Formats: sequence, C-alpha cells, structure tokens
Amino acid sequence: MNLEEMGKFKDISLLILISLAEEDKHGYAIMEDLKSNFSIELGAGTLYGAISRLEKNNLIKPVITEDRKIPYKITEEGKKLLSFQLEHINKIISTGKSRLRLT
Repeated sequence: MNLEEMGKFKDISLLILISLAEEDKHGYAIMEDLKSNFSIELGAGTLYGAISRLEKNNLIKPVITEDRKIPYKITEEGKKLLSFQLEHINKIISTGKSRLRLT
C-alpha cells in the first residue's frame, strides 16, 4: 500500500454527512460528490448500507418527492454529530502537526 492510499479518509458515514451538509442529494449525487471531492469511489451497496444506518440513527432522512430518485437531508441531530466529529478531527490534526513540528 502506498502513502496516497494510506492517506485516504474512508469513514463513509462521516463523508456522507459532509456531502449532505451542503445540500440535499440523492444517492448518485452523493457518490459523485465523494468521488470529486475525496477521490473515493463507492459501490451502491456500500453507499446505501451507510445511508440506511444513518437513517436508522436519525442522522439523515429522505425528502418526500414525486421523483424516482430519493434525496436525503441531514437532520439537526446529524448536524450536531458532524460538528462534534469535525472538532474532534481538528484537535487530532492540530496535535499531530504540533508533534511533527509542522506548526
């Protein structure tokens, strides 16, 4: 495994929440967003498995629409969790940079 592969962040649930924080999206749009912004290509099973878990935990919800594609929306609970996780990640990054003497 090379450094580029090791460096890819792959917590799919967190990345889905980040994608939906921008706007409501259907599954394919989430897949495209993750591919273009994080260079992560997901299979449909992986994506919809994560979406199902997020939905069960009330972190996202489907948006009622007549369209065949179901968009998903991040909930207030999802926004709170995402904010908490991002703060935690920033602390980890800050500590890591400090210990590497990069700051």
